Amino acid sequence: MKDKKGCNLAVKIDGKNYFVDGTNIDDHGDSHGKDGFCSVIRKAEVTGEVKNNRFVARTFKLVPEKELPKK
Repeated sequence: MKDKKGCNLAVKIDGKNYFVDGTNIDDHGDSHGKDGFCSVIRKAEVTGEVKNNRFVARTFKLVPEKELPKK
């Protein structure tokens, strides 16, 4: 989301970005750490729904980097 300033928690679903409600960027480790959301894009397993152009998370679980396929 290059048009947004600062660090925000967002998900991409079907090519569209949504800010997240129901969990906080700092609930998932140090957001400014080397693998934090302010530094890198991470994959997560999520459940929830889009409401008012925002993603309302019921669950939000980061996929450990070691489980991601190598590029």
